[in-house]
Amino acid sequence: MSSVEEIKVEQDFILIRFQNDSNEVQHVEKQVKTGLIQFHFNVKGSARFNFNNGTYKLDLNAEKSLLLYNPQKELPLHLEIDPNSWIISVLVSIKKFHTLFSNEAEHIPFLSEENLDKKYYGEEDISPSMAIVLNQIFHYNQNSSIKNLYLKGKGYELLSLYFNRNEDPNAEQCPFLIDEENVLKIKKAKEIVIANMAEPPGLQELADQVGLNLKKLKTGFKQIYGDSVYSFLFDYKMESARKLLESGSYNVNEVGLQIGYSTSSHFIAAFKKKYGITPKKYLMNLNLNV
Repeated sequence: MSSVEEIKVEQDFILIRFQNDSNEVQHVEKQVKTGLIQFHFNVKGSARFNFNNGTYKLDLNAEKSLLLYNPQKELPLHLEIDPNSWIISVLVSIKKFHTLFSNEAEHIPFLSEENLDKKYYGEEDISPSMAIVLNQIFHYNQNSSIKNLYLKGKGYELLSLYFNRNEDPNAEQCPFLIDEENVLKIKKAKEIVIANMAEPPGLQELADQVGLNLKKLKTGFKQIYGDSVYSFLFDYKMESARKLLESGSYNVNEVGLQIGYSTSSHFIAAFKKKYGITPKKYLMNLNLNV
């Protein structure tokens, strides 16, 4: 499965999520107007940018970011995304960028006087703090009504961390996240609770299964996915329930049982808590809109 999601956070500020979970290389093309600064972050896997009809290629390697800017010509996105790779791109106009960083321009190389009209390219490592924000953007699962507000905040946070190379505010707070092995254990914990959402393990059992102590599991899960284990699971179950209802193949009781509710009343209450409407009324609304 592969997908491209483009989110217009605000005027001249676009966030794009590229997710290629397939076994084939994904090719993405997008026109990008002149005057936009491009930030590209490799969350996992690998990708390449093609320029000049493929005569020049620029790799975007694992745990790396690229900054691309050319004030004189367009830099269209011709991106090859390898299998099992996730990329996040942020496109922001130079005008918008100046309003954000006008007081810090002397610390940003391409905003300096001598580079103002020159093209600029920079490759940097993704810091642990940036990795947390990138994962939060990818695994966003909150109410859709605040999606833009959430992503706007995360987009600004990502840019501020990008230019804050001398100090990593989360590194001391969560030193275990620097260890890629521990990040993989947190991801494994997420996979376990999703695979067993009808009967999820307890927190201590989950921690034992992935080889982390309880505190590191709870803290790390919150840092990477922006929520506690069971709050994340609740949102995932409700989203699964919504999709099952929309499929038209199951009634309310069957959906509740599939996602782990032994009584329909508990499922109905949970669904209403999440979406503000009962499953039955949700189905009725779907039928009305057909």
